[in-house]
Amino acid sequence: MSMSASTFTGRLPRSLGARLLAATAILLLASACGSTATPGAGTSPTIVTTPGGVLGVATTSLGPVLVDSKGMTVYLLNADKPGSSTCDAQCLQVWPPVSTPAGKVPPGVSAPLGVTKATSGASMLTAGGWPLYTFSGDRAPGNVNGQGIVNFGGTWYAVSPSGEAVKAAPTTAPADDGGGIGGY
Repeated sequence: MSMSASTFTGRLPRSLGARLLAATAILLLASACGSTATPGAGTSPTIVTTPGGVLGVATTSLGPVLVDSKGMTVYLLNADKPGSSTCDAQCLQVWPPVSTPAGKVPPGVSAPLGVTKATSGASMLTAGGWPLYTFSGDRAPGNVNGQGIVNFGGTWYAVSPSGEAVKAAPTTAPADDGGGIGGY
């Protein structure tokens, strides 16, 4: 059975959850060994160090979006409320919180930054009040594979520099990265 990212609802199938967890572990191991990712086509990350952390803006197929310290697209869940995350432990495995402490707002970011608590109790960054996450299915800086996915009680959107949901579809079809996660 094939599901598109735009029609997926509810919890991830167990086999997909295991694949996502394994892929995340591999990515973490690779980053711990000092490998670096090359920005994807169409990205021009402007990553700015803030006191206590890093946040930036990159141009993707969705236009300018917030990115984390590795240049990975930052998302919000529309089921969250400003200042309050609803993402449970299973959700946080697929959508890790951006744990960067708030600091000075970097150039290009007009959203006020703050900090809230994830359901795990860990501190996580907010923009415009919205809790921020990355997507484990994004393989390289500039990927927007999480855009428009419906799961964990809402829809996931990339975050604009003003802290709002980017509701546009990517301007080009994402390249097949061979990972099998982006299209479910």
